[in-house]
Amino acid sequence: MKIAVISDLHLGAGGPTDSFGHDDGEFLRFLRFLERNFERVVLLGDVWETLTGALPGSPLVELGAAREAHAEIARRFERPAYAYVHGNHDIVAMARGVPEELSFHADGVRLLFTHGHQNDLVVKHARWLSELGVWVGAWVRRFGFGAVYRQLQRLDGARGGASMDAGSCTFQRWAVEVARLRSADVVVTGHTHLATRAEHGDRLFLNSGSCSQGEISFLSIDTRQKSFSVHRSW
Repeated sequence: MKIAVISDLHLGAGGPTDSFGHDDGEFLRFLRFLERNFERVVLLGDVWETLTGALPGSPLVELGAAREAHAEIARRFERPAYAYVHGNHDIVAMARGVPEELSFHADGVRLLFTHGHQNDLVVKHARWLSELGVWVGAWVRRFGFGAVYRQLQRLDGARGGASMDAGSCTFQRWAVEVARLRSADVVVTGHTHLATRAEHGDRLFLNSGSCSQGEISFLSIDTRQKSFSVHRSW
């Protein structure tokens, strides 16, 4: 099976808090490229930004507004080729039946797809605090303090223990342990915005990076050829 994986698009309702950063028409060209070249496209969480509304606690409203702002992309994602796993910024999609994990077993390869926010202790034990931080960050951007917001993002990334170094990255170690518990050969994650491929003994860690802020990264998986690659352009 040939599978593409994208994540962390953060498609929002438009305006200064919409972190997507792509022209929708151009991004639709990218999606058509994936559809032509892969049998399945996995949307691995934080596809929609639902935590940055003017008022806190309105994720369903924000999900609707984001889908309306990017209507053609939303319709594209309803096609059978797409499989959607929610993250922490679009956790409200659970109400639409979107799962937290996805497993495939193809050509002798066992794959586990999970966004990765489950490793974040703040998200896990005080989700309200994590969501409040995102909401405050949105208002920082509304007031035009982009540099402050980017510094807050860097601090949050450091707090999560994510890096591209297999030896020191606590996020990778967590994901590989989850793969072991689920008897998966390959664990595929998002969340960190760090596109990565790293071997951990007999298990492989993959991260799809991010398709927000005008950037593109994606994973290509070919279970027949046992090929697993990170791409930063198409």
